[in-house]
Amino acid sequence: MRQIVLDTETTGIDPNDGHRIIEIGCVELVERQLTGRNYHVYINPEREVEAEAITVHGITNEFLEDKPKFAEVANDFFEFIKGAELVIHNAAFDVGFMDAEFARMKPVRKTADHCGIVDTLAIARKKHPGQKNNLDALCKRYGVDNSNRDLHGALLDAEILADVYLLLTGGQTALSLDAGAEEGSSGTGIRRLPAKRPALNVIRASEDEHGAHEEFMAMLEKQAGETVWGKLQQSD
Repeated sequence: MRQIVLDTETTGIDPNDGHRIIEIGCVELVERQLTGRNYHVYINPEREVEAEAITVHGITNEFLEDKPKFAEVANDFFEFIKGAELVIHNAAFDVGFMDAEFARMKPVRKTADHCGIVDTLAIARKKHPGQKNNLDALCKRYGVDNSNRDLHGALLDAEILADVYLLLTGGQTALSLDAGAEEGSSGTGIRRLPAKRPALNVIRASEDEHGAHEEFMAMLEKQAGETVWGKLQQSD
């Protein structure tokens, strides 16, 4: 199964008021494994970014002046997400903005007609009722490192959400015993390894080490009788 963990940043909070997407970040999962394949773009919204929004994501009007318009990136973006299951925190917000952007184009596309949608906020609320379930709270609860998240950013938030989603839904990404600790507990957390990391070296025992092992096992069998290791060797 192909999934795309997705996040957007916008000029404001309501697309019905003419607010637009200014950043898209996507992280690909295939069979619940990070592939290292991402999609990321900044977008000129053709309007002002609200001051309150800038305090959240730090993306200024000046920074966006020379960025492509949504119509220029729409096809590449659509091809990246088409047919995938989208994993989004508070999906109604992002999908609402995506549909508003696609509605300005020909042909008009509706996200749910081409993609499945999973809302991690709904999953978290069901699993942790009555608790904080924003992304920062979930990072703390599941031991996901978000130390670089001083401001919201679409790609960074998508990468973090990918880790949170896998842990939230039972994925085997936790490497420490306290990775699933509740909010307020201490923990070392997890760090994702790059998908294209080199293979681990396999170090095999030398002949001298094999010999020392055999001498030790012989001593154990002389003192205590047949060992479990000896039984295993006989069964091979």
